[in-house]
Amino acid sequence: MKTQTENLAQAPHLERQLSNRHIQLIAIGGAIGTGLFMGSGKTISAAGPSVIFVYMIIGFMLFFVMRAMGELLLSNLHYKSFSDFAADLLGPWAGFFTGWTYWFCWVITGIADVIAIAGYSQELWPGLPLWIPGLVTIAILLLLNLATVRAFGETEFWFALIKIIAIAALIVVGLFMIFSGFQSDAGPATFTNLWSHGGFFPNEFMGFVAGFQIAVFAFVGIELVGTTAAEAKDPEKNLPRAINSIPIRVLLFYVGALIILMSVTPWTQFQAGHSPFIAMFSLAGLGAAATVVNLVVLSSAMSSANSGIYSTSRMVYGLAQEGDAPAVFGALSRRKVPQNALFLSCVLLLSGVVLMYAGQDIGKAFDMVTTVSAVCFVFVWSIILASYIAFRKRRPHLHEASKFKMPGGIPMVWVVFAFFAFVLWTLTTQPDTLTALLVTPVWFILLGIAWLVLRRRPAHLARYATFQAELATELAQDREQEATTGRQRP
Repeated sequence: MKTQTENLAQAPHLERQLSNRHIQLIAIGGAIGTGLFMGSGKTISAAGPSVIFVYMIIGFMLFFVMRAMGELLLSNLHYKSFSDFAADLLGPWAGFFTGWTYWFCWVITGIADVIAIAGYSQELWPGLPLWIPGLVTIAILLLLNLATVRAFGETEFWFALIKIIAIAALIVVGLFMIFSGFQSDAGPATFTNLWSHGGFFPNEFMGFVAGFQIAVFAFVGIELVGTTAAEAKDPEKNLPRAINSIPIRVLLFYVGALIILMSVTPWTQFQAGHSPFIAMFSLAGLGAAATVVNLVVLSSAMSSANSGIYSTSRMVYGLAQEGDAPAVFGALSRRKVPQNALFLSCVLLLSGVVLMYAGQDIGKAFDMVTTVSAVCFVFVWSIILASYIAFRKRRPHLHEASKFKMPGGIPMVWVVFAFFAFVLWTLTTQPDTLTALLVTPVWFILLGIAWLVLRRRPAHLARYATFQAELATELAQDREQEATTGRQRP
């Protein structure tokens, strides 16, 4: 085992090839998920105009999770991702559970994206067998990710840019329809549609609660910027920029788009399983634009799946480095890409194709996998916050030295924990999400069994000891360099 550890230590490392524009657009792409384009129809039909407040509240709470993650990642630039600081601050069990759960989150999300891609492909090409777009998507994304990490960053940059342009176009066209007095079968396009069909809370409190179920899934991937830490150029400058822009992104891309959608068309016209973005352009008589938006929604799902393949491969690579995954996944290709981990993720995405044929209902399959994914992401976000509490207790000197402190500190952490408890409760209020919620603990039971087997192995203990020693040595070297050059860490 000593030889294996030495081999890993001498193996090539991930390279810092992601520039500021890559990091910014990856962060935006992570914040604008398939949940907004495909899931917002269900969210609006459940919550009505109060969905605006749903997205604002979720975005507000997750901003603090991202700030906590940013402070922790910048406290030691040798953390590859949040699974590293969880292992360092909470213990090896936390790194194991966080890494594998985050991997599972993105595999499930990737399956949801494959399902969404198949659904939208059938709208564009009626009669197309579901397995064709599924396989083509997985093959394209595998080829893109097998190239350098810069190629991934460039691909994600353009995917995210397409999403931004689509939402901006929707807002501009919607505003034109509102101010020009556009009329449709549903009535005039006017801002009064927001409150003239039962008020902001037409389905009362429980309707408002129902909005949180699918809306939480719209935000999965917001923490993706944390998995780029090991491959970001100048992370001390670029990570804070990306994290601090989250509130603006939420207000513009989520709240702005939803206000326009529900002003042009009363919320009562929206249906689950149908994209309100496509519906609005069709309503405007822009048939070609509706087709273009369909392609945009397709690229959004591709973007999310692309991010999923990237993050799952990096997480498995990190787990292998720490002895929590088979060593074969800790190898890098000549292009400094974890290709074995990439192959594993892509093979598992194929289960999305199987799931569609088993269920035959794309809408139900999407709801099921998104709920499981949302629950697992809440767990990962909670571990980030728990790591922050441990960081404040164990390393107060690093917190004091930080120039990127989390606003609100420990009290705000407990406010966000209370919000997460509320989110889990909302999932118990509907039969479909309750079923998925009850299935999710099976994953944690399997992880617990694997951990009980793994934790006592001498090889694992030795690898974890090496991991901690390397972090301590690298941090000490950074301190010496700072003392010599007079440079201070954020």
